[in-house]
Amino acid sequence: MNHKIIKAHLALAGAGCIWGLMSPVGKAAMDAGITNLSLATMRMVGAALCFWIASLFAPEEKVSRKDLILLFFAGLLSIVFNQGLFIFGLSLTSPVDATIITTSLPIMTMILAALFLKEPATPVKILGVSMGAAGALILVLSNHNGAHGSGNIWGDLMCLTAQFSFACYLTIFKGLIGRYHIFTLMKWMFLYASICFIPFSFHDLSGMSTQHFPLEVWLEVGYVVLFGTFFAYILILVGQKTLRPTIVSMYNYVQPIVGAGVSVWIGMSTFGWTKGIASALIFTGVYIVTQSKARTIQK
Repeated sequence: MNHKIIKAHLALAGAGCIWGLMSPVGKAAMDAGITNLSLATMRMVGAALCFWIASLFAPEEKVSRKDLILLFFAGLLSIVFNQGLFIFGLSLTSPVDATIITTSLPIMTMILAALFLKEPATPVKILGVSMGAAGALILVLSNHNGAHGSGNIWGDLMCLTAQFSFACYLTIFKGLIGRYHIFTLMKWMFLYASICFIPFSFHDLSGMSTQHFPLEVWLEVGYVVLFGTFFAYILILVGQKTLRPTIVSMYNYVQPIVGAGVSVWIGMSTFGWTKGIASALIFTGVYIVTQSKARTIQK
């Protein structure tokens, strides 16, 4: 394994850890009064500002008109739909549920790769997909009655749709990501995302001007913007430029370990036997799918 591949794996592991803390930190900020629309908008606008400032210190690149259009749709899938739906879902459901659902991303990516990239769907891969889907279904249905008051079926479904959106992005835009510098890609994608999202959140943002939040809440928002978005997306692109989409998505496995552990530790959520079975099925499905792919490549 060469230095470039090791760097890519370390970057993805780092992004997974950062995003694993996103659920409990973001949930704490929203519990303190920051609305889901406001948090999502601050995340997009704040990251856009960070990437445009950072791009001043990077090599200047000219982006073709066609690629600017492609970057718009990439921004919709990877930021507007992914972040927006995840924030909405997180505001309704528990951090544990949200982090467990993120492990469905590799399975969705494998399905899309089979459909659009013509990667072979072996029986072993199908088994992994089925186990992961069963785990996600158990998790969603277990919240139908709001067990322990911690989960919500609509919140879980929004988080699940957010993963599907990001899986589409990983599958469709692999070639585009390899053509430009990280800051060039991100500054345009987050600019487009901010323009799309601000009209829906302007009322919420205006209402925040009359509220006063403690420093702790703003530090939580700062983590979401600076670490959970700016740095995490840099790390994801470092890995995405080198590794296959399925390998990139596999690092979502890190998120539930970090997020669920922290959420239970600080008392924000519970981890009962139903969630344990669901997560075990999802984790096993992810493992089977990724191992099957590795064996296919070696042939």
